[in-house]
Amino acid sequence: MYDVYEIRKQFPMLSKDIKMQNKPLVYLDNCSTTFKPQCVIDAEMSYYTKYNSNPLRGDYDLSYQIDLKVEEARKTVAKFINCSPNEVVFTDGATTALNMVAYGYGLKNLKKDDEIILSYSEHASNILPWFRIADLTGAKIKYIPLDDEGRITSENLLKVTSPKTKIVSIAHISNVLGYQADVKSLGKIAHEYGAIMVVDGAQSVPHISTDFKDLNVDFLAFSAHKMCGPTGIGALIGKYELLMDMDPLISGGNMNSTFVKEGKVDYRLPPYKFEAGTQNVAGILGFKAAVDFIQSIGIDNIDKHGKELFRYALDKLEGKDNIIIYNKDSNGSIITFNVKNVFAQDESTLLNYKGIAIRSGEHCAKLLDNFLKTKATCRMSTYLYTTKEEIDVFVDALINGGDILDAYFND
Repeated sequence: MYDVYEIRKQFPMLSKDIKMQNKPLVYLDNCSTTFKPQCVIDAEMSYYTKYNSNPLRGDYDLSYQIDLKVEEARKTVAKFINCSPNEVVFTDGATTALNMVAYGYGLKNLKKDDEIILSYSEHASNILPWFRIADLTGAKIKYIPLDDEGRITSENLLKVTSPKTKIVSIAHISNVLGYQADVKSLGKIAHEYGAIMVVDGAQSVPHISTDFKDLNVDFLAFSAHKMCGPTGIGALIGKYELLMDMDPLISGGNMNSTFVKEGKVDYRLPPYKFEAGTQNVAGILGFKAAVDFIQSIGIDNIDKHGKELFRYALDKLEGKDNIIIYNKDSNGSIITFNVKNVFAQDESTLLNYKGIAIRSGEHCAKLLDNFLKTKATCRMSTYLYTTKEEIDVFVDALINGGDILDAYFND
């Protein structure tokens, strides 16, 4: 049985003394980052208090112990995603992982007039690296048209794919509209044209079961901090033969076997050739603890809980004509909305005075403006510890919040 109240007890940030504007905190910005359970905090601290040494560097017991801990974490992530441990590259997060693919694979393999296919709903982390690669190689950027709801479909991918298509790079779940793309079908189309399929899993891996082998995509990027893990750590999952072909984004210690004064370098085999320098070792231990925590709850249970909260919130907002909802037909953990005649950031400021934390603006998806026909939106996003009572507080503030100036002067 899913007991959200028992789960909440494990999060220090959800203790009763955490307040915002002198009101109990209602945190609904989980797309941006999530709170950390005590087990993750303890795991990260354990590095500094029990294992503080540099992995793969020392010929002494302490260093060997942290070697084992890092590789244990790699195996845990691999099992969670269903891939081989040697296909798990630890990175700073999804942004770095996507840049690694763009510069390590794209820059090496693309040439003039090759095509990179993106969508208008992509996060900046999955657009800006490809802009740069297109500029450096002469490749062209193309976009999958969104359907009337803002979804990415196989039919629309086929409209823009050609023999010149070399890369398709798409978010599994949009960070604004929350729609889930069928990346397995999209990847099949990409492969039929000889292209590789890159998936931004920042919003999907924390919420839905993600099976790398079953999806049969080529690269998957995600961050730990969006799934109850530490900041500054994430993973790039890549098919091993592609990782072998890729160039490392960063060079330095530990990623090479030998180098000589004439400039010849022999790189270590993946994943190590992509992990130059001292890694975020504490973060890696926290990453493992986060995966263990997610698995103890069950990713399918987390998915179900998010969907239930989505429907619960939508039902409560039904018939409120002054609330514009942009993704009613989604079924995840994100509701993107505006209040008529209220600028998005003014609305989020008003909610802040009620103790409610949401996100407003363009959400790093600045190509969606034309589709949404607005420059900025508000976004509330739930996670595994969000309660229906918090949704009630949010809906009540949204409907009965009043004017922002009244909130400011009367608080």
